[in-house]
Amino acid sequence: MITVEVPVPGRSYPAIVGRGARRELPALLPEGTGRVAVVTQRGIGMTADPGVEHRVFHIEAGEDAKTLRTVEYLCRQWATWGLTRADCVVAIGGGMVTDVAGFAAASYHRGVPVVHVATTLLGMVDAAIGGKTGVNLPEGKNLVGAFWQPSAVVCDLEALDTLPARELRGGYGELAKYRFLPGGEGLDDLDLEEQVAQCIRIKAAIVAADEREGGLRAILNYGHTLAHAIETAGEYDLRHGEAVAVGLLYAAALARRLGRISDERVALHHDIVARYELPDRVPEGLDDDKLLSLMGRDKKALDGLTFALDGEDGVEIVTGVDPEIARAALGDVR
Repeated sequence: MITVEVPVPGRSYPAIVGRGARRELPALLPEGTGRVAVVTQRGIGMTADPGVEHRVFHIEAGEDAKTLRTVEYLCRQWATWGLTRADCVVAIGGGMVTDVAGFAAASYHRGVPVVHVATTLLGMVDAAIGGKTGVNLPEGKNLVGAFWQPSAVVCDLEALDTLPARELRGGYGELAKYRFLPGGEGLDDLDLEEQVAQCIRIKAAIVAADEREGGLRAILNYGHTLAHAIETAGEYDLRHGEAVAVGLLYAAALARRLGRISDERVALHHDIVARYELPDRVPEGLDDDKLLSLMGRDKKALDGLTFALDGEDGVEIVTGVDPEIARAALGDVR
């Protein structure tokens, strides 16, 4: 079992990684917790006993349910039950569950504690860590949300034993991103438990320096600008990690066209994506104009088209990218 401390202003919280880690949940609840609202989905395949009075609230699966309506449903259910600030929310599931439950926890009574029990690889290495929560709008992915740090995160690797192969593979798309961030060198040589822990360490260091994405934290969105556009335009036909894999290759192609990286560096991106047998092309039928429009709405976009791009000094935020160069780079991943 590995414990990684995630520092946030004024405190830190533990992320527990290992097989059977969910059994640590009762000790991870905030002191004095009276009751727990467990948010999960049917078919998750994993439960976790918080050790206090609790009630389970199921939400629907899929990005179509990642909406303000689902947040309203949870908050109204909690109000009916009488949940208070002395209680706690426990989210058990993948990134969709932790995003929605975390946002509902941040909103209900203007904030109740939340603990995330991540059951997917993508959730373990990314979504459950760092306090970003949110839901989708028809206009784009994760456009409404809040920064709300959890009290603890549990990454029980036993959950991955029954994860569908596509879901597990998609998680590697998010993990692949960390290979290009500070501390990601040598990530490929670690066993899975250490890989998850190292990804958490990388993200924790970045979040500690920029909790609310004022600058540095935006590099955690490496590969995500096109990924989110693909997900929205394609009505979430690709899993998030699959879209991120394509987004990584697009970001590399764009960086090469801007003279930021070499052909060899682009090849490394392709090697890593291929290693995990992830998609390497934009799905057919998605229009370039639509994708460019959606990328222009990205949360990072402050001055024209904005991307996290690799370069000699590592991944950086690049603003004001020429739309025609961005369009040409789409051709590189077609």
